[in-house]
Order: sequence, then structure tokens, then C-alpha cells
Amino acid sequence: MEVAVRHDALLGEGPTWDPAAERLLWVDILRSRVHTYAPATGRRTVMATEQHVGAAKPRADGGIVVNLRDGVGLYGSDGAFRWLHRDPVPGRRGNDAAVAPDGSLWTGTMRYDEAPGGGTLTRTTPDGTATTVLADVTVSNGTGWSPDGRRMYYIDSPTRRIDVFDLRPGEPLPVNRRPLAVVEDGAGYPDGLTVDADGCVWVALWDGAAVRRYTPEGVLDRVVELPVRRPTACAFGGAGLTDLYVTSARKGQDAPHPLSGSLLVLPGAGRGLAQPAFAD
Repeated sequence: MEVAVRHDALLGEGPTWDPAAERLLWVDILRSRVHTYAPATGRRTVMATEQHVGAAKPRADGGIVVNLRDGVGLYGSDGAFRWLHRDPVPGRRGNDAAVAPDGSLWTGTMRYDEAPGGGTLTRTTPDGTATTVLADVTVSNGTGWSPDGRRMYYIDSPTRRIDVFDLRPGEPLPVNRRPLAVVEDGAGYPDGLTVDADGCVWVALWDGAAVRRYTPEGVLDRVVELPVRRPTACAFGGAGLTDLYVTSARKGQDAPHPLSGSLLVLPGAGRGLAQPAFAD
């Protein structure tokens, strides 16, 4: 494990590879910042957002789509901002998000106080139509799809489960929710996830100082130990999508490791899947 970007992010999250720009996007939620990092050149940028930002994803026409405190917003290539879908709820903010194979954006929310059932998982299309998929989650986190598009994976962190759904041809909403794997007590909480080209699910463990890989059958077959206690999410990036990037947090730790809040990378970890851009 190497340090890609040494930083002190309060709540680093949501690494996403942008192939068009050959850079990684990631956010610091509670400092309202979107970071970029181009590994080939080392170039970095930081952009302030309108509100706390749970995730930032590339748009097909340039710019980024963001999951903010009060809903989904769009930034153009020129930095201009507009709301796509605004749904403010007092005490609630956006959290992790993912772009589905059909180009729709799946956004999670949670309450700041993490009250049970206070969060949602919502599918938003490029015209701003929002459909609530799950209405009673607590800390909505990792979402991803299998290489063949027949499965969706999802994490509501306090359940300690990585759940799997089935997808029917031509229907965007998943069915038949069930546990794929359960993280045992004392090993941390499942947070963000990514799916690799072999169909395996990589999961960052908050308070677990590790990233795990589970097979499509739910078998734990790899553990990558980390120098930070609170990794938050992971994604493949770089040339050939072979490097695993991991975001981390300093939040809530009296004596965080010096690398807490940094962007870490495990070169040659595996083979990632190309992620679609938001289809606007």
C-alpha cells in the first residue's frame, strides 16, 4: 500500500476513476471539497461545493454530478452550478453514490445523527426524475453492479451486511434483496465498495483498518490491511484499471494515524471495471 495523496481529509470518500480526464475524483464530505488526482502527472485540484458533498461522479458531457446535502447538483466544465433534483430534509445529507450501467445516478442519504431508518437510496435519471428505491436505511453506503449487469450490491453500514439484489432484463429497479456476506463483530463496518472484472466485491471496512474482497458467492478470499483505522471506500483506477485507490477519514478519532485522511493506492491489486459516466 502506497500513499497517492497525503492529506488530512476529515471524511474522505467516493473515489471514482474518470477515464476521459485520466484522473481520480474523490471528496471530503464535511469540508465540502471535491478533489482530483492525475497519477500520470501528479496534478491535483480542489474545488469547494455549495454544501456537504457525499460523492462526485463524471458527466458524459463534461463536468461532474454531485450528491449534496439537499439533493443532486450538476457542475459544468466551466464550474457553473445548477440543481438537478432538490429534496432538502432537515438533519439529513447526501452520502455515497454510484452510476449504474444505464447511466442513472444512485444516491444515498443519511441523518447527521445516524438515526435508524433516516436515510434513503434513490435513483435519479438525467432529466431529474428521482425514484426512491429504499426508504428506511440508516447509513447508505456502497452500491455497485456485477459485470453482466444481473446483480446489484448494496451496503447499509450498521447492518454489517453486503447485500445483493437481482436485476431483471429491461427493468432498472432491483429485486430479491438478500445478504451476500456479513462482517463479523470486531472487524469494522462495511462502507464503500467496488466490483472488479472477475465479479468480486471489494469493501472498505470503517473501524476495521482493511479492505476485503468477496467472491460472487460471498466467500472472503482476500484481505488488504491498511495503516489507517477508518478507510471509507475503494475504486480501481490508473492505466488499465489495475490500481486500487482507497479513501480514508480522520473524523471521530482522538489520535488518528498520520496517514488518516489520505488517499492510498495498492498498485496492481486486480482488474477493475470501467465505470459509466452520468448520462446527461
